[in-house]
Amino acid sequence: MSKLFKLGVIGSPIDHSLSPFIHSRFARQENINIDYRAYKVEDEELQDFIKEFFSSKEARGLNVTLPHKQSVTKFIKDISREAKFIDAVNTISKDNNILHGSSSDGDGLINDLKSKDISIENKKILIIGAGSAVRSILFKLIKAKPDSITIINRTSDKVKKLQSKYLSMMSISVELDADKYDLVINGSSAGLTGSFIPPDENLFHSQTIFYDLNYSLTSTPFCSWAETISSQTFDGMGMLVSQAAISFAEWFGVTPDIKKITDELIELRNWINL
Repeated sequence: MSKLFKLGVIGSPIDHSLSPFIHSRFARQENINIDYRAYKVEDEELQDFIKEFFSSKEARGLNVTLPHKQSVTKFIKDISREAKFIDAVNTISKDNNILHGSSSDGDGLINDLKSKDISIENKKILIIGAGSAVRSILFKLIKAKPDSITIINRTSDKVKKLQSKYLSMMSISVELDADKYDLVINGSSAGLTGSFIPPDENLFHSQTIFYDLNYSLTSTPFCSWAETISSQTFDGMGMLVSQAAISFAEWFGVTPDIKKITDELIELRNWINL
């Protein structure tokens, strides 16, 4: 039998995670033997869990989801430049008993947008929310050279912190523009919980693209609203698979084919929504 690699995803809550499904399919593609599990870990357990998990000689890596993407950085010495800048890690890997931290969220989003023939360059972008999901993707969005980025949030303090943090890279607006937006990205959890309050429809034109960083096997409230405005509405399922593939490549040095897994998830969602 081939060597078994121990992997997982940590968060709280975690029962909804599709990561075990996705990585099991990746491993099957590449003929790699893995044991990938979802672990519910609370804040006070985080440091001890990481230490115990990676004490196993089979341990290769962990994915990190809410609410630990920021706090986990305190327990990793070697962190990538991007992850250090955004102060968030979603991928931990072990190499020669050293833990490395990185973030694949930004590239996961950009790769998924490219797969949908959506360009960021010279686009006017509106982002809803200023929490950890937005912090994880903003660095790569700015690198993709949009015309402008506006961020709105129910409270202004988080937005102002992001505005200040990225001032050297781009001037981010916190006020809605009279011109219409080309791409709207929802990074607010309200787009998943049902407490989403939609912005004024006059802010968008007929070709505006709507993208929810949240994902669900049923339609998210944000997507349900956006579908009444545009046929170009997407949730974060493609981003989820894309960022998972980047993590997998970091652990094993091979990038899996994401199309088949994405198609499987779409088929599952269509069946659930019959």
